Amino acid sequence: MAKVTGIRIQKVLSDNGILSRRKAEEAIRQGRVTVNGRPAVPGNPVNPARDVIAIDGVKVALQRKKHNVYIMLHKPRGFVTTTADEMGRRCVTDLVEDAPARVYPVGRLDRNSEGLLLMTNDGAFANMVMHPSNHITKTYRVTVRPGITDEQAAQMGAGVLLDGKRTLPATVLVLDKAEGRAVLQITIQEGRNRQVRRMCEAVGLEVARLKRTSVGPLKLGMLQPGQWRELKPSELIALRNAVSKK
Repeated sequence: MAKVTGIRIQKVLSDNGILSRRKAEEAIRQGRVTVNGRPAVPGNPVNPARDVIAIDGVKVALQRKKHNVYIMLHKPRGFVTTTADEMGRRCVTDLVEDAPARVYPVGRLDRNSEGLLLMTNDGAFANMVMHPSNHITKTYRVTVRPGITDEQAAQMGAGVLLDGKRTLPATVLVLDKAEGRAVLQITIQEGRNRQVRRMCEAVGLEVARLKRTSVGPLKLGMLQPGQWRELKPSELIALRNAVSKK
């Protein structure tokens, strides 16, 4: 799991009008402040929505302000993109239980796919990312069998019929070829159900592995399977700018 940064305890106490930051630091050094029953240290990261802060043994009442949280998760294979599953399968929410707030998936990655999945508690942000009219690009690294021809790549790039409707033009790059398989980079600008897998199947290719590597300007990078991190302010701005330029 990724380490939660949280909010510095001095800031939480100050923002809630309990102690100034200087007074909070003094109280912490004097051992008067605890977090979940344990002595706090200066700079102690806390989650105001979950952690119990006490001064001299008396629980501090914190204001319940909504804090919008934006997370990038590296979804591993084998997890379903739901908050609960009646079949008892592992859900992506199990991977972010230590997030600063309860978050929900933005869009989907099927159970056998992996890679970048955004999660948030901000409904307006989720709608912005998922709305078809915004055409936010999504890039995937796809291993297919038995290989790929130029004609098949061109067909997917131009658009294929799925449920009677042609997909929007896509970018299909062949990254590697070997006996019986090929590795592709496919970038689409819509988010239909299992779209990349179905595009490949429509031209006679079997998907052996599928990994989403980017959503708009956001890249998965070196984030490991099962790990998550909060988005940087610059990443949120870049994503919103990508939408506004459409």
